[in-house]
Amino acid sequence: AHCFFVSPLMTQWELTKKQCARGEPVKCGSSIRLTHLATNKNLHSHHFSSPLSANQEVSAYGNDGEGDTGDHWIVVCDGEAWERDDKIMMKHVDTDVYLSVTGQTYGRPINGQYEIVGVQWPNSNPVQWKASEGLFIHPSDFNPKKQVHIEHTEL
Repeated sequence: AHCFFVSPLMTQWELTKKQCARGEPVKCGSSIRLTHLATNKNLHSHHFSSPLSANQEVSAYGNDGEGDTGDHWIVVCDGEAWERDDKIMMKHVDTDVYLSVTGQTYGRPINGQYEIVGVQWPNSNPVQWKASEGLFIHPSDFNPKKQVHIEHTEL
């Protein structure tokens, strides 16, 4: 994965990290922030219980991508960098929990939306994530100094 991440419909996220040039690989162990594209809020956690399962609450927080340290996650993966088809874990920097899903769903505001939480024990919970859709830029294909003009002729 690189410095942009999109997950399934209605849950599209932009991946950012300090000093991240577009197309730069995300190294395992990097601290990242995920910003929800539709709301511009960050994936966030803190020491509060989640409403359905009483695990640690994960929410969306901040305005226009600005937030606090509760928005920082460590990419836990094998190898040097997060590759497109790799399964990764995300560990919350402030509280040391892993991003997980409980399988329980909310009735509202979005009926059927799964509860996303933080869990202490990754071995007994579903904590692996994969970037399955989105814009993936191969470092060898990207040159930020090269000016490219693409003419659109379909209109």
